[in-house]
Amino acid sequence: MAFRNSGKSTLVGLFCAWALYRNPSERILVMAADYALAKKMVRNVKKIIEQHPLTKGLKPSRLEQWASDQFTINREQELRDPSMLAKGVGANITGLRADIIICDDVEVPKNCDTALKREELRTKLDELDYILTPQGLQLYIGTPHTYYTIYQVKETDDTKEQKPYLLGFKCLKLPLLNEDGHSAWPERFSDEEIASIRIRSGENKFLSQMMLEAVNLTDSVLNPDLLRSYNQRLDLQSMNGRFVLKIGELKMLSASCWWDPSFASAKGDNSVIACVFTAEDGSCWLHDIEYIKIYSENADESRADIQCRKVIDFLKRNYLPSVRIESNGIGKFLPSILKREIKKEGIKTAVIEEISNQNKQQRILEAFEVLLAARALHVHEKIWNTPFISEMREWSFNGATHDDGLDAVAGCLLSEPIRLPQPNISEHVSEQRWNSGGTSYQAQTKFEI
Repeated sequence: MAFRNSGKSTLVGLFCAWALYRNPSERILVMAADYALAKKMVRNVKKIIEQHPLTKGLKPSRLEQWASDQFTINREQELRDPSMLAKGVGANITGLRADIIICDDVEVPKNCDTALKREELRTKLDELDYILTPQGLQLYIGTPHTYYTIYQVKETDDTKEQKPYLLGFKCLKLPLLNEDGHSAWPERFSDEEIASIRIRSGENKFLSQMMLEAVNLTDSVLNPDLLRSYNQRLDLQSMNGRFVLKIGELKMLSASCWWDPSFASAKGDNSVIACVFTAEDGSCWLHDIEYIKIYSENADESRADIQCRKVIDFLKRNYLPSVRIESNGIGKFLPSILKREIKKEGIKTAVIEEISNQNKQQRILEAFEVLLAARALHVHEKIWNTPFISEMREWSFNGATHDDGLDAVAGCLLSEPIRLPQPNISEHVSEQRWNSGGTSYQAQTKFEI
């Protein structure tokens, strides 16, 4: 990995020509995200072979062996595969064999901006394992275009989608600025030029393409690095005959819970429930979120009943006094089912129906933007292991990615905090309140004027 315009592909082209000069029987496969880019490297190597004094004798006499996307040099062995071949990611490579595989910019913005595209890219690259000959060489060249880049060679402290794709590969990393902040190529990139690139491209793109850091290339508005992580649990305490709910030493005054229901199909929306507490200092605490999964072999149970029971478990473990259900779509009949199940369970929780008419992306932006700018949103550390964080990193205003967790949390943040007399706590303290206000008094109003 090296910064943009550093000559990576040019140097690798020279390396390919050198490899063919040393061993004319080598077979080299060049793969790039675009077929045109792969052809460009093949043409470059052809030019070198034609013009370099040491390699002129390698050019074949027959023109059909000297095409723009593949060529075969003069060699003693009769091999089925050409000396050098260009292919795009996704092309049919079954049956090919290669001693050297060059993956030149196989990761680009258009094939790594969603989790599904990244998985498809990895699947296509996995096929190269069947192409490479024993003791062969595989070389990746490029810059990271996503926080979940394939150019990871070792485990990190950050939670990734899966293990590093190039685990065990040797890595050469050459960022534009060294540890002292000086240009790695001062003759080409002066301090003034670097400052100009930084301004024109934006900070995230500069970090990704010039400093080779795995960040979100789209400069996401919802940057999870602005969240405040905590690991304290909810603590229900009895003080002077009243119950107080705390996170750490901070008293919680109100809670908002939002359920965005769905039947959670493989390609559809997720069914997500989340809860946010408001503390006495006005800070917001995203304490729990659940992406509801349904696993049941009982044919007598409906998917709606199973989801409602999971929601009740969520309400109970977080002592929630109310839950709002987005009643668009399938949510129209769920409130009555949830109320029935809540009554069976014997807890006192309000079920509030909500109809969302506002554009989802606008609602998410309004809910998160100010809180993140002020770093006023606290998130429990267990939530970092859910899809919620990746939804934040990949979110864009065009709604091209999954944002069901973001939508549920946005509903919590935009809801009016509910302070009802019966929180969802265990039966022996069901008459107490953790989210009550001051004590009520009956004023004496009978007096003479």
